[in-house]
Amino acid sequence: MLSNPKFAHNQTREMANVGFGTLGTPGMLIVGLAGWSGSGKTTLLAALIPELVARGLSVSTIKHAHHEFDIDRPGKDSWRHREAGATEVMVGSARRWALMHELRGDPEPPLDELIARMSPVDLVLVEGFKRQPHPKLEIHRPSLGKPLIYPGDPHVVAIATDEPFAAPLPLLPLADAAAIAAFIIDHFGVAAWRS
Repeated sequence: MLSNPKFAHNQTREMANVGFGTLGTPGMLIVGLAGWSGSGKTTLLAALIPELVARGLSVSTIKHAHHEFDIDRPGKDSWRHREAGATEVMVGSARRWALMHELRGDPEPPLDELIARMSPVDLVLVEGFKRQPHPKLEIHRPSLGKPLIYPGDPHVVAIATDEPFAAPLPLLPLADAAAIAAFIIDHFGVAAWRS
């Protein structure tokens, strides 16, 4: 492995929460997937989750939405509660629950506040939040013609790509979720801790 101090690619598990202080439960590893729109972040994330779960890890995700979004549907009871002015609305069933929090003009909470609201897991995969100081895998497709993120972000630890090129960081095959899962486990020393 290269050891250029300009890059954080040689981070250990202990350093995986750099810039956040205490995030939720100690031992939760935070790893982001950062890349330009159309690079394949969501596709990779959806392939990585079962690979990591099959290795015994508990995994949660957090995704940044750049535009106004709503997981509720107009006319539903929970939507009506929010429209009436409720700050938070929780919907629960025998299969899942969801908590919706309305900001109502307050600033968007930073990533560390959002993660602190999550249940303890071994690994939180972050899609988006590319300007936040957490370890990241850059997702890069040269054919998109977009610049690389790693030269301006010391928190990028490796690059998942569909075309090899010269870089001072490890290159991972974008289409091989098993290899990327193995890199995350090996690089950060992540292991199931809730056994």
